[in-house]
Amino acid sequence: MDTTTKEVIEVEIEEAKEASQVPVVLDKEKSILDKAISEIDINDRNSIIYFGASAQEKLDEISNRMIDGVKNKDIGPAGNALSRMVLTMRGFDMSELDPNKELSWWEKITGATKPLNKFLAEYEDVRDQIDKISNDLEAHKSQLMRDIVSLDKLYDANLDFFRQLEIYIKAGEVKLDELEDTIIPQFVEKASSGDMLLVQEAKEIRGFNDDLERRVHDLRLSRQVTMQSLPSIRLIQENDKSLISKISSTLINTVPLWRNQLAQTVTIFRSHSSAKALKGATDLTNELLEMNAQGLRDANSEIRTQMERGIFDIESIKKANDTFIATLNDSLRIADEGKKARAEGLIELQQTEAKLKEALLATKAKVEKLPEKTETKGE
Repeated sequence: MDTTTKEVIEVEIEEAKEASQVPVVLDKEKSILDKAISEIDINDRNSIIYFGASAQEKLDEISNRMIDGVKNKDIGPAGNALSRMVLTMRGFDMSELDPNKELSWWEKITGATKPLNKFLAEYEDVRDQIDKISNDLEAHKSQLMRDIVSLDKLYDANLDFFRQLEIYIKAGEVKLDELEDTIIPQFVEKASSGDMLLVQEAKEIRGFNDDLERRVHDLRLSRQVTMQSLPSIRLIQENDKSLISKISSTLINTVPLWRNQLAQTVTIFRSHSSAKALKGATDLTNELLEMNAQGLRDANSEIRTQMERGIFDIESIKKANDTFIATLNDSLRIADEGKKARAEGLIELQQTEAKLKEALLATKAKVEKLPEKTETKGE
């Protein structure tokens, strides 16, 4: 089909002409129209059955091609692959990579994997999944691009079929006009004689006209269906193109961006770990500096204090003097107490001695009296 004819048909479809309207036939299509008209034989009612059948056979062929195309299309799998890509990325929780997170005592006992190692292991697994899905998307993208080319061919085939239907519709309308204006009146005029054979022929020619009207109506319906399928093909193509664009954007932008962000996250984590180690060393250095400074201050204070002290502390001298005085006082007090005690002891000793003397004298007196009594008894 040449470009001019194609543009005419497409304009006609865009203007959404009614199926009952007579299609415009171009001058260069006159011969095709005449050939279609010649297929209608008023002496053969079966010619109506096959009128436009070749075009409708093409419709069946095109429909089968569309069905095969739908079966072979990977729009579903491509969409599923994109969905899997999104789910895979969403399932990888970067918030779990907490630089400040420490393993619990239980995790340490059970030998749990450190946060970074666990994160990297999950990243490797997700990266493998992303690579596999990316390869699947590349394959779907190639298939969709081939489908777009096939749909272009299918669109042109439908457009050609659509035009053939219009020509057949035009041919049927021309023949109907001829039957209505010329052929049927001729048969009716002949049947007016009352000849039963001619009456039957007039009846059959009217039946032929009715069959042709129904046939033309069927062709109009087929034309309408084909008119609807043309924008549908373009819509499918646009959907395929949108899907290709989405796949390309995912492969070119989303996946590299995701990997870049992930690499940055890992790098930041490692930098944080290094900074944390550096902070520990710096803190230790600062602590040592502070401890040394404090030690120097304490030592200097002690040394200076000792340097400023005299040979004897005045307080110590005062205390020693007070102690010495107290010692002297204690000596005097003890001497006085001793003297007093001796005086009192002397008195008691004298008293005791006097009592002893008295006792001795009394005892001596008793002893001297005992013999006198004995002598008196003997006489």
